Amino acid sequence: MTTGAFYGYYKSKEELFKALVGKHYDYILTRFKDAQREFAGLPPDQQPEVMGEISGLCMYDMLHYAYEHLEECKLILCCSEGTRFSSLIDEMVEIEAEGTHAYQRILSELGRPSPQIDPKLEHILITGMFHTFFELVIHEMPLQDAENYVKEMRSFYTAGWMKIMGQ
Repeated sequence: MTTGAFYGYYKSKEELFKALVGKHYDYILTRFKDAQREFAGLPPDQQPEVMGEISGLCMYDMLHYAYEHLEECKLILCCSEGTRFSSLIDEMVEIEAEGTHAYQRILSELGRPSPQIDPKLEHILITGMFHTFFELVIHEMPLQDAENYVKEMRSFYTAGWMKIMGQ
């Protein structure tokens, strides 16, 4: 197919990516948002007890989904530059940061205030967490290894966040 013929079907890379990966992008982002809403909807006194459980299930769900749709997810992660789909991690970082701030307010209401986290450090840590997670998909780790790595990553990041939040 010539480039001209290609553009008869898709007017831009954005349109092509929407056709190829749009529903997968939407699934991952929606699943993540749903987990955030589920956690935020818990009674405040329960949130510290289950911190990480809902997000852990979400991480495993996203991992399994990505492995079931590996090529499409790798297109999002590796080839979507110049399209709105390249902002997946950035969108997730923003959602996670908002969730972190809401959780800090809950901790304060419960009499367990958390120190202010430098916004630049917060952004770096959250971005690193998502890049770490998606590296499993990019490098096509065997699924069983990836599941184990997610478990270890969750332990690492949970302990780090608990320390930073003074919990």
